[in-house]
Amino acid sequence: QVRLVESGGGLVQPGGSLRLSCAASGFTFSTYTMSWYRQAPGKERELVATVTSNGAITTYADCMKGRITISRDNAKNTLYLQMNSLKVEDTAVYYCKAVRVWSIYWGQGTHVTVSS
Repeated sequence: QVRLVESGGGLVQPGGSLRLSCAASGFTFSTYTMSWYRQAPGKERELVATVTSNGAITTYADCMKGRITISRDNAKNTLYLQMNSLKVEDTAVYYCKAVRVWSIYWGQGTHVTVSS
Protein backbone atom coordinates (compact mmCIF):
# COMPACT_ATOMS: atom_id res chain seq x y z
CA GLN A 1 0.00 0.00 0.00
CA VAL A 2 1.06 3.57 -0.62
CA ARG A 3 2.27 5.36 2.47
CA LEU A 4 3.62 8.82 3.14
CA VAL A 5 4.54 9.31 6.77
CA GLU A 6 5.63 12.72 7.99
CA SER A 7 7.74 13.18 11.09
CA GLY A 8 9.92 15.75 12.79
CA GLY A 9 7.26 18.18 13.86
CA GLY A 10 6.99 19.53 17.35
CA LEU A 11 7.31 22.63 19.46
CA VAL A 12 9.99 25.16 18.63
CA GLN A 13 10.70 28.72 19.71
CA PRO A 14 10.53 31.61 17.27
CA GLY A 15 13.82 31.78 15.41
CA GLY A 16 14.41 28.09 15.90
CA SER A 17 14.78 25.29 13.40
CA LEU A 18 13.16 21.98 12.54
CA ARG A 19 13.76 19.34 9.94
CA LEU A 20 10.69 17.53 8.73
CA SER A 21 10.87 14.15 7.04
CA CYS A 22 8.45 12.26 4.84
CA ALA A 23 9.07 8.55 4.47
CA ALA A 24 7.53 7.09 1.31
CA SER A 25 6.69 3.51 0.46
CA GLY A 26 4.47 1.54 -1.90
CA PHE A 27 5.35 3.48 -5.05
CA THR A 28 8.37 4.49 -7.10
CA PHE A 29 9.38 7.53 -5.08
CA SER A 30 12.18 8.59 -7.43
CA THR A 31 9.73 9.25 -10.28
CA TYR A 32 7.45 11.57 -8.33
CA THR A 33 7.51 15.29 -7.85
CA MET A 34 7.30 15.93 -4.13
CA SER A 35 5.88 18.87 -2.25
CA TRP A 36 5.31 20.16 1.24
CA TYR A 37 2.04 21.85 2.10
CA ARG A 38 0.84 23.30 5.35
CA GLN A 39 -2.51 24.07 6.90
CA ALA A 40 -3.20 26.14 9.98
CA PRO A 41 -6.46 25.69 11.90
CA GLY A 42 -9.30 27.46 10.12
CA LYS A 43 -7.18 28.24 7.08
CA GLU A 44 -6.80 26.68 3.66
CA ARG A 45 -3.96 24.35 2.81
CA GLU A 46 -1.11 26.15 1.09
CA LEU A 47 1.90 25.06 -0.93
CA VAL A 48 5.21 25.48 0.89
CA ALA A 49 7.81 23.96 -1.42
CA THR A 50 8.26 21.58 -4.33
CA VAL A 51 11.16 19.49 -5.60
CA THR A 52 11.37 17.61 -8.89
CA SER A 53 11.94 13.89 -9.08
CA ASN A 54 15.72 14.06 -9.31
CA GLY A 55 16.03 16.93 -6.86
CA ALA A 56 17.37 19.32 -9.48
CA ILE A 57 14.69 22.00 -9.30
CA THR A 58 13.10 23.46 -6.20
CA THR A 59 10.46 26.11 -5.66
CA TYR A 60 9.35 27.88 -2.51
CA ALA A 61 6.45 29.91 -1.24
CA ASP A 62 7.34 33.59 -1.09
CA CYS A 63 6.49 33.82 2.60
CA MET A 64 9.06 31.17 3.49
CA LYS A 65 11.68 31.68 0.78
CA GLY A 66 15.15 31.94 2.23
CA ARG A 67 14.16 30.19 5.45
CA ILE A 68 13.44 26.71 4.16
CA THR A 69 15.14 24.09 2.03
CA ILE A 70 13.36 21.17 0.42
CA SER A 71 15.43 18.13 -0.48
CA ARG A 72 15.08 14.44 -1.12
CA ASP A 73 17.07 11.25 -0.82
CA ASN A 74 15.77 8.88 -3.46
CA ALA A 75 17.93 6.05 -2.15
CA LYS A 76 16.07 6.32 1.15
CA ASN A 77 12.66 7.19 -0.32
CA THR A 78 12.56 10.20 1.93
CA LEU A 79 11.63 13.85 1.48
CA TYR A 80 12.92 16.57 3.79
CA LEU A 81 12.06 20.12 4.71
CA GLN A 82 14.67 22.05 6.64
CA MET A 83 13.06 25.05 8.31
CA ASN A 84 15.07 27.83 9.92
CA SER A 85 14.23 31.18 11.48
CA LEU A 86 10.77 29.93 12.24
CA LYS A 87 7.98 32.37 12.96
CA VAL A 88 4.80 32.04 14.97
CA GLU A 89 2.83 32.22 11.74
CA ASP A 90 4.58 29.05 10.54
CA THR A 91 2.50 27.08 13.03
CA ALA A 92 0.53 24.52 11.06
CA VAL A 93 0.18 20.89 10.15
CA TYR A 94 2.73 20.14 7.45
CA TYR A 95 1.81 17.61 4.79
CA CYS A 96 3.86 15.65 2.29
CA LYS A 97 2.47 15.24 -1.23
CA ALA A 98 3.60 13.03 -4.10
CA VAL A 99 2.56 13.70 -7.70
CA ARG A 100 3.24 11.87 -10.92
CA VAL A 101 1.08 12.33 -14.02
CA TRP A 102 -2.32 11.10 -12.84
CA SER A 103 -1.34 9.93 -9.35
CA ILE A 104 -1.51 12.07 -6.23
CA TYR A 105 -0.74 10.86 -2.72
CA TRP A 106 -0.95 12.69 0.60
CA GLY A 107 0.51 12.00 3.99
CA GLN A 108 -1.36 12.54 7.25
CA GLY A 109 0.75 15.46 8.35
CA THR A 110 3.02 16.44 11.20
CA HIS A 111 2.25 19.33 13.51
CA VAL A 112 4.64 22.23 13.88
CA THR A 113 4.06 24.71 16.67
CA VAL A 114 6.19 27.84 16.86
CA SER A 115 5.72 29.51 20.20
CA SER A 116 7.71 31.11 22.97
